[in-house]
Amino acid sequence: MEQRLSTRVESFRTQKEMVKAQYGAAQAQVHIQEAATGISEEMTDVNMAVQRAQDKVLQMQARASAMDELTQSGTLQEIGPGAQDSLDRQLSAISNQGEVDRQLAALKEQMQLPSGDHGQKQLPGEQGQKQLPSIGE
Repeated sequence: MEQRLSTRVESFRTQKEMVKAQYGAAQAQVHIQEAATGISEEMTDVNMAVQRAQDKVLQMQARASAMDELTQSGTLQEIGPGAQDSLDRQLSAISNQGEVDRQLAALKEQMQLPSGDHGQKQLPGEQGQKQLPSIGE
């Protein structure tokens, strides 16, 4: 009886050592795979930190864009140097339109097209027929 019990205890110890060895091997395999694929705990922490930083950047860009839209629409007033009120913005838009008109006139001149309000262009072979308006009318 003592010998059977001794054999069972020895068998149990052997099984325990075998399970311990298998666990150690499995653990080593997991560490190797994590290192190979970059999914280790440290990499996860780094990836999370990078994601948080990207989220902060996107949030700040959204805030800046919203502030620009609010100041351009006149909802928020700018203060300090370079501040414009709604009248300044309207004058700026008018001057930009004048610049567009000047550029259009320069292009027409380069292409030797009639410029101004009275310029009508006729297609060849259409004498006495309906005239087409020039570009920009």
